[in-house]
Amino acid sequence: AGDDEDRIPFFVKPRQGDRRAPICLVASTATYLAYANLNPVPFPIAELLSSRVIVLHKANLLIDEHPEWGPSLYDVHSDGSGVCYSSRLRPILNFRPGYISSFGAKGSNLREFNADTHITDWLESQGLDYDVVTDDDLHAEGFRLLSQYATVVTGSHPEYFSAEMWEATKSYVDAGGRLAVLGGNGFYWRIAYHPVLPGVMEVRRNGPAIRTWETQPGEEFHSFDGKRGGLWRAHGRPPQSIGGVGFISEGFDLSAFYRRTAASEDPRAAFIFDGVDDEIIGDFGLQGGGAAGIEIDHADTSLGTPVHALILASSEGHTEAFRLVNEEMSITVPTVTAPVEARIQADMVFFETAGGGAVFNVGSIAWPGSLSHNNYDNNISRITGNVLRRFVDPTPFVHNWLTAGDNK
Repeated sequence: AGDDEDRIPFFVKPRQGDRRAPICLVASTATYLAYANLNPVPFPIAELLSSRVIVLHKANLLIDEHPEWGPSLYDVHSDGSGVCYSSRLRPILNFRPGYISSFGAKGSNLREFNADTHITDWLESQGLDYDVVTDDDLHAEGFRLLSQYATVVTGSHPEYFSAEMWEATKSYVDAGGRLAVLGGNGFYWRIAYHPVLPGVMEVRRNGPAIRTWETQPGEEFHSFDGKRGGLWRAHGRPPQSIGGVGFISEGFDLSAFYRRTAASEDPRAAFIFDGVDDEIIGDFGLQGGGAAGIEIDHADTSLGTPVHALILASSEGHTEAFRLVNEEMSITVPTVTAPVEARIQADMVFFETAGGGAVFNVGSIAWPGSLSHNNYDNNISRITGNVLRRFVDPTPFVHNWLTAGDNK
């Protein structure tokens, strides 16, 4: 009534036997389900996390008024137990165009689905040919689905992965595929999809990890597949082993910028910075004013970052709202916030794979929010375009593995 409206998103996927575009964008529907109807109204530490006053928007209040729509996987039941099941077969207000998140960085405050529309908008602006598939498709079809594409692109927040999704992505990379991660906090939580009911997933929040509730003893195993939940890192599969970087910090006040490293001058990275002479990358954007922020990832060879990976740029200038993630601490110490904790930075990485493929990872949720700056004429847009155009080129990537050195 009046000014109220509702827009329901659809993913238009290629049919079986259709021609495939060279680029495949994987919509992070598992992440959308995890955050489905996240309600900031009763969240006790919302302002503490954001380091600012939380501004509630109309949809935030509407979610609070309709608990029958079901909570997110970050909420708790009335008895204090954690919510571990989520379904897309219900009204989900933050899975809608135009939804404004109270937890986003200061700026446009877009998260998950809405943040990913920055990527589709940019792909359209650049005239790049792409298909869209979903996490549900990736879980069901696995490597066979990804193998049809020259390049696979993630959304801004590919956080929740089933075992089938993880195996398919890793196999694709190992087989010579090209993976471009245009976000942060990727490949983080292990999930399970219901074996029969479509669109229903489960997560068990056993630590160590940043978590809003804790599994009770004996409840850390998924009921859907019988496997233990928690972080993929706890299963010996850190995010760095797929994408080169892994979650290190989050902050919801302001985003920062990247500064190029000496490794960005390596001839192997020349195609990435073609036409980009700037030392400072992404000091602008819709998500908190910069390309490095909200949730950020860093490189760590002890956790699987390839030794030959080039750390092309690292962020700097983060505020004290950015704190070290729990899994990085064996003991609490005063120096767990930026800027004193040196590990709190988003690392932009590139590395080749033995199969002639490559991986490019920006390590930041805020990156897509910078793509459209100055009518798409900026260094974030240029770097992203350079990467994708080279990644769809079938010419194999080659690297001399025997002479790989310290490329930081």
